[in-house]
Amino acid sequence: MTAADVLLPARASWSRVLEPGETLEIIDLDGNQAVDFLAYDADDLQQAYSAPATLLEQENVYLVQGSVLLTAESVPLLTVVATGVARHDTLGGACSRESNTLRYGHHTFAQHACVENFLTELGRHGLGKRDQVSNVNWFMNVPVEADGSLGIVDGISAPGLSVTLRAERRVLAVISNCPQINNPCNGFNPTPVRLVVGAASESR
Repeated sequence: MTAADVLLPARASWSRVLEPGETLEIIDLDGNQAVDFLAYDADDLQQAYSAPATLLEQENVYLVQGSVLLTAESVPLLTVVATGVARHDTLGGACSRESNTLRYGHHTFAQHACVENFLTELGRHGLGKRDQVSNVNWFMNVPVEADGSLGIVDGISAPGLSVTLRAERRVLAVISNCPQINNPCNGFNPTPVRLVVGAASESR
């Protein structure tokens, strides 16, 4: 059963509390669209997705099928139960006006960015800038070179591919459909994505 089916426009934001066992499928409709993502324990918003804890536990800097998103206390929030893309980024961070200016020049300062989207959604749940944690970038391709350097390159997604997450507890999911136009993470052309929330399976 589908609990919600949302077409999220390019550059837009979204948030929702997922109940235990509910799934969130994020569908890359046109391909090569990065989707920035935050997760919090909905019953204790000070407990959030921790990139260090998650990566240490799975011994992998990418999220793949079977990866479990953990809090700093190693409490499971979400599990990647299916993905049409081999891996998803955890290191590239979220674009902001400040980072755009630093990387691409002062003329980009007025451009909308993921941090602004996150702050909009966090404010709806009583959270602010200090509560923003490291994010996941679904579909984004950030290879790690042999010398440890990172690059943001063309995505490895394609039209219609998706990633599906299962909530392991009540989770506040926050999404910024990335508006970045200065690097290849969105093919220099942000596009809509589809978000499908599925009801908890009775057999779980």
